[in-house]
Amino acid sequence: MTVKINQKPVRASLYIHIPFCAALCDYCDFYSVAAGKESDTVMDVFIKAVIADIKYQIEYFDVKEIPTVYIGGGTPSVLGGKRLGILFDSLRYLPGFSPVEFSIEVNPESAAEEVLSVCREGGVNRISCGVQSFHEPSRLAVGRRGQAGLLERQLDLIARFFPDAFCADLITGLPYQTEKIVLEDIKRLLAFKPSHISLYSLSVENGTLLEEKVRSNIVRLPERDEADVLWLAGRDALEEAGFRHYEVSNFALDGKRCLHNIRYWQMESWMGAGPAASGTMINENAGKAARFTYTPDLRAYIEAPSIGKALREELDRVDLLKESLLMGYRYSEGPDLEKFRRRFGLGIEDFIPKTIARWKNREIMLFLNSFLSEAFSEVT
Repeated sequence: MTVKINQKPVRASLYIHIPFCAALCDYCDFYSVAAGKESDTVMDVFIKAVIADIKYQIEYFDVKEIPTVYIGGGTPSVLGGKRLGILFDSLRYLPGFSPVEFSIEVNPESAAEEVLSVCREGGVNRISCGVQSFHEPSRLAVGRRGQAGLLERQLDLIARFFPDAFCADLITGLPYQTEKIVLEDIKRLLAFKPSHISLYSLSVENGTLLEEKVRSNIVRLPERDEADVLWLAGRDALEEAGFRHYEVSNFALDGKRCLHNIRYWQMESWMGAGPAASGTMINENAGKAARFTYTPDLRAYIEAPSIGKALREELDRVDLLKESLLMGYRYSEGPDLEKFRRRFGLGIEDFIPKTIARWKNREIMLFLNSFLSEAFSEVT
């Protein structure tokens, strides 16, 4: 069955969620399972299931073009070179599969030379590496796997395979972190010439092991104001190094912004495949959308990898308008004004004139929650 989202051929990006991790970090609330607890057979079956799911979705939504692909997790690199090769070989023969950007997440400890070689040969042109910090006490305090001493060797390997397309994540607000440590993390990372850096401020998510440790006083985190100072120090160092702060937590050299994430921030259509994955298909003609989210259950997904089994949520015009503001203002350029007007029939200033006037000369990205609170109250 084909679901007609628009009258025109559908362009939709593709997100693939790989739920396996070598170990689960204390702060992570993304759906993942410890790879060591799953047999090779389960991983093999999962690859077949996710390929079948993607093929079905392309037909289901009548997708004619896939402009960007992002494989995340979990830790996709724990699949190993052979399974990744099978996945890449299947993707390249999909209808409309000609992404200008093809990204995959790796962790340094599982980014073996074979994995990187398979990624490059399979069409990947952007690697996103989870560094988080070089500071061993901070890493250990939040259960981050891998020895800090091995990071530099692995980062050198990644940078050699993907020069000018190497991206990395860092976290501020970790236990035992000081401004000096944050700046040292950035200095050490810059030595490998990444083109894109995500700088996140640690948040304690409900239900995580970190929340339990903080509540039990096993782990002490910096106070809120102290954590803000650490992040701002990191931001200033990255900007001084030539990185443009183009989204709330993202910095890039010229021409190296993440195109896939920009499609999220501009509320373009994307498919999501894998347990816990979510996709959103925009109906441009009606100014509405449909969101499909899989249950965070590996076994259930393997048994029924069909978008028809995913939870469907309808986003009406007001819902989509709010999400367009929520996502669009994360981006330094703001929402795409022409696209917004085509989608909703009016400009942003017609929906939230008072909010726009009050925030005309203020920095929205740094105070996004306050801006959105005012905007949403005006929309309703």
